[in-house]
Amino acid sequence: MRLDLDQLPTDPVLLQQVVRDLATALEQRNEEVEKLRGYLAKLKRLKFGRSSETRDPGQLALAFEEIEADIGALSDARQPEAPSPEDKSPAKRGRRPLPDHLPREEQRHEPEGCSCPNCGGALHRIGEDVSEVLDYEPARFKVIRHVRPRFACRACESITQMPAPSLPIERGRPGPGLLAQVIVAKYADHLPLYRQSEIYARSGVELHRSSLAFWVGRASWLLKPLGEALAAHVLGAEKLHGDDTPVPVLDPGRGRTKTGRLWVYLRDDRNWGNKSPPAALFRYSPDRKGARPEAHLAGFKGYLQADAYAGYDRLYVGGGIIEVGCWAHARRKVFEVHETTGSPIAAQALARIGALYAIEQQVRGKPPDRRLAARRKQAVLLLAELEAWLEAQLARLPPRSGLAGAFRYTLAHWRALTRYSEDGRLEIDNNLAENALRPLALGRKNWLFAGSDAGGQRAALLYSLIVTCRLNSIDPTAYFRDVMARIAEHPINKIEALLPWKWATEKAGPSARACYHPKT
Repeated sequence: MRLDLDQLPTDPVLLQQVVRDLATALEQRNEEVEKLRGYLAKLKRLKFGRSSETRDPGQLALAFEEIEADIGALSDARQPEAPSPEDKSPAKRGRRPLPDHLPREEQRHEPEGCSCPNCGGALHRIGEDVSEVLDYEPARFKVIRHVRPRFACRACESITQMPAPSLPIERGRPGPGLLAQVIVAKYADHLPLYRQSEIYARSGVELHRSSLAFWVGRASWLLKPLGEALAAHVLGAEKLHGDDTPVPVLDPGRGRTKTGRLWVYLRDDRNWGNKSPPAALFRYSPDRKGARPEAHLAGFKGYLQADAYAGYDRLYVGGGIIEVGCWAHARRKVFEVHETTGSPIAAQALARIGALYAIEQQVRGKPPDRRLAARRKQAVLLLAELEAWLEAQLARLPPRSGLAGAFRYTLAHWRALTRYSEDGRLEIDNNLAENALRPLALGRKNWLFAGSDAGGQRAALLYSLIVTCRLNSIDPTAYFRDVMARIAEHPINKIEALLPWKWATEKAGPSARACYHPKT
């Protein structure tokens, strides 16, 4: 409001009203300023921040790489040798021995002649020192010639010849190993096909991007029944974790990109000791309408742990799917206010939520009954106290402040947020699904966009298989190499045998599992 200082009222009652109006306007202005500061601080954290809540793991890894490279450049080049694989005594414990399954190439370094270089006397062996160095040979192409001799019978003049071997792409040139390399490089290592084409050219092999794209399309068509079997396994769970992320998609008719979505539905019950294989199901959609998750989860009955996206609301009507909230989302909203303002009330809220997480740390991996007992004994009381405290604080906070908004969000979803305390199989948050989506964030920065909606569907299928391999500690290259060699002639009614965890059990060896150990 604007005041004319030369025309102030003389009536005390009117002056009091003016002061009250000014105070209200000032409070509203302060709330707007706080909100704008919060937006600005959030944008700064996204671009420059170091907070663990917003840190990009890929960018952080790059920073660590540069620091470690600087350390290497400044360190004394004469480093002590690592102990040999045979020397595992506690006194000489150092770097881990190199994996046993790697091939060994021995190079012997012996003095010339048999005479002592100092006095000319005869030398005799008294032992030897062995050290191992890990080396690398660039990946190499090879050509496999399939030779099928023809035989003629002198008696009946018939011709006998073995049938042509099955190939992933009929009359195509790529073998299963090359297809596996292209798929994993694109969807697990985030190398676009044009970059792969440039890399292969350095080995003297020209593989045009269009050829690689055709191979990926054909491979995904072959793998589609396997994706359906994976979906049946995931949707057969009693509880799922769900999340989604935006994906830029080319929109040629409009001359720009549009925003599609990749959704993930995760089955992973290892935190309560269940032995069912973990698996991830990705689905693509051209938009984020609520009808999308409704179609994805048709037929699913059980718990769905996800964020508070309104598009999920229709899933919870009727009770077939039960909503479970995510405390990580609720905490993040409070954390952002604390980072912006340093509010002591926000700090208290974070401490109270941290106490809930401390209980979960103690029961991770325990059976559901023990998890439930611990939550009933400790978490239920803390939750009740937290609810009362939030309501009391909310009555004192400016209604339009960022912290009031964070508290209102938590209280509005209180039933879903506390549901984990009623069932030992449930988790306190949805971080498992967020971890499954994390590699896609790095992928988006490398491949920039999907070529079409059909490309989004292919990406969803291949991400499903690759992330499921990661969850089961399976090397995706070894998996795809073997599966692509077999799937064209594999009986469709036995397709479940090629699911990653079943494949690993069949192959059971270091080449299948020991090469791929995710940190999550």
